Amino acid sequence: MSEEILINVTPPETRVAVIENGVVQEIVIERTAKRGLVGNIYKGKVCRVLPGMQAAFVDAGLERAAFLHASDIQAPDGEKSDQITDLVREGGEVIVQVVKDPLGTKGARLTTNISIPSRYMVFMPNVNNVGVSQKIEDEEERNRLRELLTRFAEQHEVSVGFIARTAAEGISEEALFNDMRFLVRLWNSIQERIASSDQKKLIHEDLPLALRALRDLINPEVEKVRIDSRSTWQKSRQFAAKYILNPDCSIEYYPGKRPIFDLYGVEDEIQKALERKVDLKSGGHLIIDQTEAMTTIDVNTGAFVGHRNLEETIFKTNLEAAQAICRQLRLRNLGGIIIIDFIDMTDEEHKRQVIRALERCLSHDNAKTHISEVSTLGLVEMTRKRTRESLEHVLCESCPTCGGRGTLKTAETTCFDIFRDILREWRQFDVEQLLVLASQEVVERLLDEESQNLAELEQFIGRPIKLQAEALYNQEHYDVVLI
Repeated sequence: MSEEILINVTPPETRVAVIENGVVQEIVIERTAKRGLVGNIYKGKVCRVLPGMQAAFVDAGLERAAFLHASDIQAPDGEKSDQITDLVREGGEVIVQVVKDPLGTKGARLTTNISIPSRYMVFMPNVNNVGVSQKIEDEEERNRLRELLTRFAEQHEVSVGFIARTAAEGISEEALFNDMRFLVRLWNSIQERIASSDQKKLIHEDLPLALRALRDLINPEVEKVRIDSRSTWQKSRQFAAKYILNPDCSIEYYPGKRPIFDLYGVEDEIQKALERKVDLKSGGHLIIDQTEAMTTIDVNTGAFVGHRNLEETIFKTNLEAAQAICRQLRLRNLGGIIIIDFIDMTDEEHKRQVIRALERCLSHDNAKTHISEVSTLGLVEMTRKRTRESLEHVLCESCPTCGGRGTLKTAETTCFDIFRDILREWRQFDVEQLLVLASQEVVERLLDEESQNLAELEQFIGRPIKLQAEALYNQEHYDVVLI
């Protein structure tokens, strides 16, 4: 598998696309005015403790108070307690790190278990042990890394924790030790800022997206990084020379006149990722719906009729859908609870193969995922760790016409609402005539299909009813004015 990373930089936003074998797999967008908060460290003040929820709200100087659960709090002096009242107090000072950006109406999610990632390591100042990423499967390599991490901690007499990331596999002792020294120095400077700063203050900010992409996304499969901003390219080369020792990966400046995202059709993929329907090559399709509670994905055979029998057609559609779903999860950055409604299969072996295909594709996903087996209702429940807003939430807002419902009342329904309102007003007030202000579609229906009902209503109340079309009114919006 060959990978490329494209980085498009403009003053208001930075966009990163991950290309695998010529296909867009991941898109990350960060706007200058709304930079993500994940990884930032704050000195905050506990503004409210909620024993019933075993949680506290922390004022860290953000737009909304942030949420801190008892399970995310490091107990002082190693004491064990799951009672929030034993861990924090109102008005108390607390050093916290953002683990989840504010999503919708919810504030940021916090932890006191600080962790700072570098290229090969994750540094945890409040923990005293070493670990190795589970994605490194070679037992000999795991033992080598564990030994190196332990030796460094002993040589430098530091009581902190280190976890070797997947990128550390096969990396030399010198490179790993340089990474660990950098993290220790960084933590010492953070501690100095903590000691000298006031409450509700940003202590440490994570890297901007372009450099974060180099740190987190470069792996042995990445052959090339192309950046269309000269200044960002220069910063990236300096950063890579210091922290990313991957001689096979070249970081190039792209000066071309054609926009860099047009090279691989990334702009088209962004537009497609905002649509509900995703077409499959076989003729089937997916329907993806995001709600506040969960994301649902429905698999349909569509125009695909197969060549053998129904069960074989369903199985092939579900296999193709499993691959497409994994790509869409990364592309759209969908997280939280995800319910997949595969087409019902009767063959147990087919069910197993579809689940295995889903797991195999998700193994390339950097976000942590967990999949359940096919339920009795034929649904697959899964979770994907969500730390940042989805692509749709970054780029879109709720429709002002329908309020995010995705539907509007029909013109017929609005006409009947108007008839009821006219009767209500006529019974309450003594009026000479009534004026109905409504959208063009509703007025046309009142003059056409509902003209007889309107005439009967005029005769019943004994008052004339005038109609006036308003260009700015949507199909649900109307006013009954008394004259």
